[in-house]
Amino acid sequence: MHRILFICMGNICRSPLAEGLFLHRLRERSLADRFEVDSAGTGGWHAGNPPDERSNDVAARNGVALVSRARQVVNDDFEHFDLLVCMDDQNVQELLEMDCPPDRIRNLMSYAPDSDHDHVPDPYYGGADGFELMYRLIDAAVLGLIDSFD
Repeated sequence: MHRILFICMGNICRSPLAEGLFLHRLRERSLADRFEVDSAGTGGWHAGNPPDERSNDVAARNGVALVSRARQVVNDDFEHFDLLVCMDDQNVQELLEMDCPPDRIRNLMSYAPDSDHDHVPDPYYGGADGFELMYRLIDAAVLGLIDSFD
């Protein structure tokens, strides 16, 4: 069983979409039973909230369900999860400052080496086009992440 935690800032836009897309792609390949997947944010100000409506919208348009509720990363996550997959370098830095073992942290876009993006931009303060870009980047990267387990 592989245990993966997707991390962004508030756990309402990027990381819940990464969690949902990863699970969706796992189900397509009949691999979901090999993984435990969750998402969390480095900040806790949205704890308990559902994913941002715009993330839900882009996911739904693509047949992906988002079911998680926002929560903040806790130190126990560093022991429980094998891999903490961050949306950007700020998330990586915050985990390191919390004493997360560096060998468990990865940047999601490292699984999409052909992309022009080295991180998933936070779409929260932008328009619909930012959420579309977020979806495309995360989708490409989660496919690469799944392939890395083959």
